[in-house]
Amino acid sequence: MKDKYKADYFQLKYKLFFRFLGMMVFAFLIIFVLYKTLWSGKGGDAIVSILQKILGMEYGDALYIYRHIFRDYAELIWVIGIVFVFFVFLIFFLNWFTKYFNAINQGIDALLEEDRIISLPAEMSAIELKLNTVKRTLQKRALDVQIAEQRKNDLVMYLAHDIRTPLTSVIGYLSLLEEAPDMPLEQKAKYVHITLDKAYRLEKMINEFFEITRYNLQQIKIEKEKIDLYYMLVQLIDELTPILSEKGNTVTLKADENLTAYGDPGNLARVFNNILKNAIAYSYPNTDIIISAMEEENEVVISFHNKGHTIPQEKLSAIFEKFYRIDEARTSNTGGAGLGLVIAKEIISLHGGSITAQSENKTIIFTVTLPQSL
Repeated sequence: MKDKYKADYFQLKYKLFFRFLGMMVFAFLIIFVLYKTLWSGKGGDAIVSILQKILGMEYGDALYIYRHIFRDYAELIWVIGIVFVFFVFLIFFLNWFTKYFNAINQGIDALLEEDRIISLPAEMSAIELKLNTVKRTLQKRALDVQIAEQRKNDLVMYLAHDIRTPLTSVIGYLSLLEEAPDMPLEQKAKYVHITLDKAYRLEKMINEFFEITRYNLQQIKIEKEKIDLYYMLVQLIDELTPILSEKGNTVTLKADENLTAYGDPGNLARVFNNILKNAIAYSYPNTDIIISAMEEENEVVISFHNKGHTIPQEKLSAIFEKFYRIDEARTSNTGGAGLGLVIAKEIISLHGGSITAQSENKTIIFTVTLPQSL
């Protein structure tokens, strides 16, 4: 890492060194010329002449001052002259050097200006590259926050609309039941069933709404233990049988009855539940959903296959994003909060595993990989 930084700033150090060296050489040349001019040859005559012209002295007085001051204190004056020359050159060097700090300040100011590209001197290309990288990162994060906020706002709006629909139905059917107490039992039972179904739908929407407002992946805690994976998948299929029967779907489980895994049973059940519900929601009616699970080396691989419309690649890459839904229309029966797969991915990541999605030839495959060891 240190060698990398040395390489980054080599050009800057190279330029500073030679600029400083040039100033030193120039200063010595000036001192040497002054010495040769003023302290040897006709230098004395020049000093006397200057004293006469500037101070208006007589020749004898000027000569006296030259001999008893310039000659007697030559060493002291020479030291003062050297210090003065170097001091002047030091000021020039510092003024030149501080322009780099001004350039960095301008670059930092440009971080907050959206359309401004950060440009620094060539010898500071490493800093320029880093500042432009930081600028792009900040812009991307701001855009991601804006997109996530917009999706969340849209989702709340959709949920509010969806909540109103079943609520209106519940109120309507309950009003009918209240207004017609002598309604035939068969018709009353039908209305009660519809009302209850709409109430369940309303409950689901409200739960989704609260899950959005409280959603925080950092709150997920993992407590691993040995799991009977085969039994978990069988139990999951049984629990979702009513939903499967609505569209005539079936589930085939292909796994060894003795298959186990190591993880958090509650959270993994949530993952598989979310994936299977997603598979049901987007499967063709009257098709079979295949769940296969097997052990490969030190991993357990669980795959969910369902027949449905092929998901475009651009949507498939965003399927695990927060609040993302494949079906933007959000039908009243399948509309979800778009959190299930995001939470599933986070849980699997906390287990040290992976989750992927594939879609081709009207087949959608979700694959979960879990490490089999501690």
